[in-house]
Amino acid sequence: MAITLTENAAKQIQKQLAKRGKGLALRVGVKKVGCSGYAYTYDYADEVLAGDHMFEAHSAKVVFNDSTLSYINGSRLDFVTEGLKQMFKFDNPNVGSMCGCGESFNLTGEAAKSIVQNS
Repeated sequence: MAITLTENAAKQIQKQLAKRGKGLALRVGVKKVGCSGYAYTYDYADEVLAGDHMFEAHSAKVVFNDSTLSYINGSRLDFVTEGLKQMFKFDNPNVGSMCGCGESFNLTGEAAKSIVQNS
């Protein structure tokens, strides 16, 4: 299933890569952090590494590794404006709860079990 990408997110990825002057894709990851357990990470991908998955939509590419797939499978990645902030935002069916600040999240029972089994 992997992920879906909105047109707004695709445009922002293309804009950021053009501004940088190089790069293949947006690299998405998940790390342990915060009051709820996990947070998304974003970086530039200049190459596809062993164990990476690449997804393309609306002429933009997103790269993530095997372990990240368990956290984001089935998600929709958008680029939104909330007040004065602009950011990438996941609509992730694997998220059970978010912390109050919105920076970190916990996984649903099924997603958490899947990650433990694959560890």
